[in-house]
Amino acid sequence: MSPLNYNHLYYFYVVATEGSITKASKRLNLTPQTISGQITGFEAQIGVNLFERKGKALTLSEIGLLIYSYAEEIFQLGDEVKNILKRKQPSLWHTFTVGITDVIPKVLAYELLSPVLNMNEPVRLICQEGDQDHLLADLSINKIDCILTDQPLQLGSHVKAYNHLLTESGVTFFAAEDLLKDCNEEFPKILSNFSWLMQSKKSAVRARLSSWLEKNNISPNIVAEFDDSALMKSFGKSGFGIFSSPALIDEYIVDKYDVKIIGHTEEIKERYYIISPERRLKHPAILEIVNAANKQ
Repeated sequence: MSPLNYNHLYYFYVVATEGSITKASKRLNLTPQTISGQITGFEAQIGVNLFERKGKALTLSEIGLLIYSYAEEIFQLGDEVKNILKRKQPSLWHTFTVGITDVIPKVLAYELLSPVLNMNEPVRLICQEGDQDHLLADLSINKIDCILTDQPLQLGSHVKAYNHLLTESGVTFFAAEDLLKDCNEEFPKILSNFSWLMQSKKSAVRARLSSWLEKNNISPNIVAEFDDSALMKSFGKSGFGIFSSPALIDEYIVDKYDVKIIGHTEEIKERYYIISPERRLKHPAILEIVNAANKQ
């Protein structure tokens, strides 16, 4: 294969970012025909279709998504080089890229990661969300520095990495005030009176929660399941059912979503981990996260 044409790669990157050749042509100050020809030539050179074409609509193919992720990194690094040359001094910060599994509550991720931006050594924090399998794949090829997750790496995993427990929390149950008007039973029996909004089976706490409910003879009427905990809480705020969340963020949930606490248990534990390539932590940003979590 001939050497990669970075002009072609850049045109592809801009088209993919803008979502259409027309928008890309305005950004690049080139005609749509020129850009279309460059993309066609690039695809012919590398022997794959980067876009799936349906009429005038362009969507990235599976290989196109992969190439785009690399192109994005390449041109971000190029921008950093330009900034360094402009200042004529080395960059004063280091990039720290964290993969966050999509079941982690956003406010909890903020609480755990924000100490990084208070370090004496300037750091650019990059947060990427996804499911654990995809994030582990990125960790294995050093595209990210660590993973924030509620599920430890399992024994026998093909990825060489290590679990580091950050923190754990009991579980609190919440409901919109209107749902509680005519309920006088004690916790946890009261939980049988409501429809339930439940974390999806991707969440590590789901199995623990189900076991606890069974132990307490509660058969939840599950009306909806969610990967995104913020979306679950929004439905809870509107009174569609009760929901649970880590006790670490009780105050935030009550204030943000205008809901009431039904009860709390320490029998269910939500645990949060950093998965890192290092058995003995050395990365200064990861150490900062771990040390800050231990002080809470």
